[in-house]
Amino acid sequence: MKILYISNNGLANNLARVLLNEGNDVKLFIEDKNLWNVFDNIVPKTNDWKKELEWVGTEGLIVFDDNGYGKIQEKLRSQGYSVFGGCEGADKLEYDREFTYEVFKKYNIKTNAAKTFKSINQAIKFIEKNPDIYTIKREGSNSKFVTFVGEREDGNDVIEILRNYSKNSKLKDEPISLQIKTKGIEIGVGRYFNGNDWVGPIEINLEHPHLFAGNIGPFTEEMGTLAWYTDSESKIYTETLKKLKPFLQEINYRGDIGINCIVNKEGIFAIETTARIGSPIIHIHSELHISPWSDFLKSIADGKTYNLKWRNKYAVVFSIAVPPFPFHKHFDTDVCSGLTIYMDNITEEEMHHIHLDEVAYDNKKNKYYVSEQSNGFILYVTGSSKTVAQARLKALKIIEKIHVPKMFYRVDIGENFIKTEREQLIEWGYL
Repeated sequence: MKILYISNNGLANNLARVLLNEGNDVKLFIEDKNLWNVFDNIVPKTNDWKKELEWVGTEGLIVFDDNGYGKIQEKLRSQGYSVFGGCEGADKLEYDREFTYEVFKKYNIKTNAAKTFKSINQAIKFIEKNPDIYTIKREGSNSKFVTFVGEREDGNDVIEILRNYSKNSKLKDEPISLQIKTKGIEIGVGRYFNGNDWVGPIEINLEHPHLFAGNIGPFTEEMGTLAWYTDSESKIYTETLKKLKPFLQEINYRGDIGINCIVNKEGIFAIETTARIGSPIIHIHSELHISPWSDFLKSIADGKTYNLKWRNKYAVVFSIAVPPFPFHKHFDTDVCSGLTIYMDNITEEEMHHIHLDEVAYDNKKNKYYVSEQSNGFILYVTGSSKTVAQARLKALKIIEKIHVPKMFYRVDIGENFIKTEREQLIEWGYL
């Protein structure tokens, strides 16, 4: 099959590599020109996806891995192209939190609604008049650089962070969202949708966004995730994502969608949606899928059902990063670009559990190396098993065989679930 893979900044490039390895004819487009050397000599690339429309044709498949292309996606579908990805309604879900909470309210999904402010100063004044424990999120952006979860009931720690942000000329006049903090366990639920109905199993996930082990330090895009598939409709699914089916039908959404929640003994509180391919969760999907990705994505794009074959196991993904991550955009140079990724003793089977990100390949020297950087992640390693402990061990053994100068990662992905979270979730009736 001919597949045109369109990415904004290389959010999930490894999926294009997987599709190529399945025997498909793939062309990868990365919109960010600063990242045009990412995946060099790994997947065939194009610098102008529109010129490839005649090549892919209406019999092929177009895959979008990020938001922001809603109008284009809908236009392509109207022209007869087979398109996996979002739509205008999905873009709005991702970028407009107030709209998202209106949708939650309409479909009776419980939440602590966020309030959006046009500037940081407006948010500060609101907290001063309404002290509480708040979470800060940046409106209209996937970036978690601004995300901060307060601890003080007077809100002074959040005010201090906001004042610090106001010194940044790029942030001070941007919309900021505040949400009263809900205590509990953060857990997500996701599933694929074909424009009319759900396709495949339900995904349950627990993300690890903090930089350091023990959930310490600044928020990152994602340092790792524990997840599994299930065909059992637990409360986490029936009280949140399942209720969005009429809305997804209305906007003709054809892709992967998830809702992040906070759960406690009082109930389930939806936080936000991810209406696109998510990373690094997409690599857990690759770990668990048995059926070919190309057939699965094509069926969803064409609005058809598909009997996805999948592994009934726990899976973990570890994100591997290099400096200056997680504050990359504050540096003028990519300090690790060009560094060799040593994988001398990796077997062919182990390579299936390694998922590349900001990486390229040098044909002459026969080596992978760190390419230009955007998010700072260079690759991901997955493992799966009937127990979380064994899944962790499998992934960590592979990571031990990988060496990149200055590389780092969290070693505790999934540990909290083993120690306390699983028991709590069962006690509260969610698992």
